[in-house]
Amino acid sequence: MAQQMEIICVGNELLIGKVVNTNAQWLAKRITTLGLSVNRITVIGDSVKEISAAIREAVRHKPQFIITTGGLGPTFDDKTLEGIAKALSRPLEVNPQALKMVEEKYRRYVEEGRIEKIELTPPRVKMAKLPAESNPLPNPVGTAPGVITKSNGVTIIALPGVPSEMEAIFDKSVAPLIKRAAGNVTFYETSIDVDEIMESDMAPLIDRVIHDNPYVYVKSHPSRTGEGKPHLELHLSTTAENSTTAKNRVSKALIQITELAQMKGGKTKPSKTK
Repeated sequence: MAQQMEIICVGNELLIGKVVNTNAQWLAKRITTLGLSVNRITVIGDSVKEISAAIREAVRHKPQFIITTGGLGPTFDDKTLEGIAKALSRPLEVNPQALKMVEEKYRRYVEEGRIEKIELTPPRVKMAKLPAESNPLPNPVGTAPGVITKSNGVTIIALPGVPSEMEAIFDKSVAPLIKRAAGNVTFYETSIDVDEIMESDMAPLIDRVIHDNPYVYVKSHPSRTGEGKPHLELHLSTTAENSTTAKNRVSKALIQITELAQMKGGKTKPSKTK
């Protein structure tokens, strides 16, 4: 049985539509593929009050993991760690290991000729101030470390908002934790395109397939072709204790939905995208 996961994305730029929230999509896809389930995704602004409230609420839900993105940098609007510290009623303090990571990064920048000297200014030290009882996660791409801590049995992981940094830290330090938590659980998915049948006509057929295949989730994505004819993409997915069971479940449902759609006059073919 897949465990719950919550994602909290921090940044005013997300709320005003300046930046597309690709981090949430990327994380949700990776987490699901690794065998856990995302229960909720929340987007909030750069406010300590909002961040702390969102963390407290998420912790009350008792997911196995909470992942935040954004707000770990050196500027005034990077407030995620302050918000986490407030939510957990812990002081924000310089973490020696995190400070060493930041210092080593600036040493490398000097060697690369990007800056002239190593100077741990207050904004740079800010990236090493973590909630007490937290540990830094190495950032292979950027400067600010990720952060991991625990509260009431919930693992909270803070990642940068820059996609390349977020993805690098996730793959190196977070993915192994999630995979270990998921155990042998496997996610499997496939999609088919159905043409020349309306979504309203497919609805009872989908209901029947879901009834006959209770462990398979079927989602319809309607659109229209260039000729204005109805077109559906049906996405089928499941999470099971092993890959064979997962594939067999989806295959059985896929055969049934294909046969039912064709009996209704629909034309089906494998979808080009999953």
